[in-house]
Amino acid sequence: MDGLLGRYRNLSVLVIVIMAQLVLLAVQVKNNQDVRLIRVWAVTAITPLARVLEGIRANTFGLAGEYWDLLEVRSRNQSMKSDLDRLKLENQYLKAELATAKRIEAMAGFVQRSPNKTIGARIIGTGAGMNSKVVFIDRGSTAGVLKGMAVITPDGIVGKVTASYPTGSQVMLITDPTFACGVLSDKSRIHGTARGQGNNQILIDYIQNEQTVLVGEIFYTSGDDRIFPKGLPVGPVRVARQGKLFKEIYVSPAAFDRGLEEVLVVLEGVHLPIPDLASQSSSSAEAKLMPPPEADAAAAPVDASPRPASGQGFATDADRLLQRYRSLGEQQGVSYGNGGRLPNFNAPAVPRTSAPKASAVAPSPNITPPSTPRAPNP
Repeated sequence: MDGLLGRYRNLSVLVIVIMAQLVLLAVQVKNNQDVRLIRVWAVTAITPLARVLEGIRANTFGLAGEYWDLLEVRSRNQSMKSDLDRLKLENQYLKAELATAKRIEAMAGFVQRSPNKTIGARIIGTGAGMNSKVVFIDRGSTAGVLKGMAVITPDGIVGKVTASYPTGSQVMLITDPTFACGVLSDKSRIHGTARGQGNNQILIDYIQNEQTVLVGEIFYTSGDDRIFPKGLPVGPVRVARQGKLFKEIYVSPAAFDRGLEEVLVVLEGVHLPIPDLASQSSSSAEAKLMPPPEADAAAAPVDASPRPASGQGFATDADRLLQRYRSLGEQQGVSYGNGGRLPNFNAPAVPRTSAPKASAVAPSPNITPPSTPRAPNP
């Protein structure tokens, strides 16, 4: 190294002097943006190296930081999911509690309005049979529930108690195939028997094909079975058609439309009248009617004169028969309504003879009729 410097000593000194002069010149000279050349050269030389170092740092330390940030975001996401699931469960619970409160409020209002003595119960279980429609309630003999009592809701009948235990009771639903009760329609007042079919429909049996039952007509309990009080709704008619022996009428149970959770057990029933058709109208307000049309002054007045004696002037057969009886009474000298004898209605009616018409000119009382000329004496 020393030999190399000794050989090129003059050249090395010259290069060093020139570089020193350039540096001093760069320090003193500025560009058009008032920036010294030495600063421009330094930034230009350092920028590529800084870019390389920053790339190395971003691809190593930056990637590691982003990985740790991703782990933190993942943990937060899982925490938010768990909170969302918890809030969903709370929302469903609050909705169920609100629906239960509304049902209990409606049931309390029904109990206050109804003259029946009832007790509230909750369904706590269902039967295990395949076709069995049996539920269990949390009221038993200690609460006064006995076998044969009716189970209802504000919407309609549910079933009857088939077994009573100290802390619970077994209830047969109206959809059970072995269930039956007496019913009565609201419009035509037709009696029948409601029978369960094992599904969501009830058959109204023993109604003749000649009787008229309309779709939408509501059936109520008739009280003939001595279980359900009269006047409790069963459900509207969904199907009404002709059958082989009796009419095929299927009713949708009104009590099952909103599900069964809380029910009422009728301890002492009171028979109620079947609601009138006017009270079942969808609009409680009176209908607005237009005033009747005014009488036409130019119209012909109603003829109040008696009907003509001839049978051709009567509108119906009853009028002709009445006129015949009157004619028979007049001909036989019998007046109706005095408690006397009755005329012979089998006698032939004698046609009336019309009275001779009077002369158009009446004779004067002072004019004597001409006498018959007397024959001369021989």
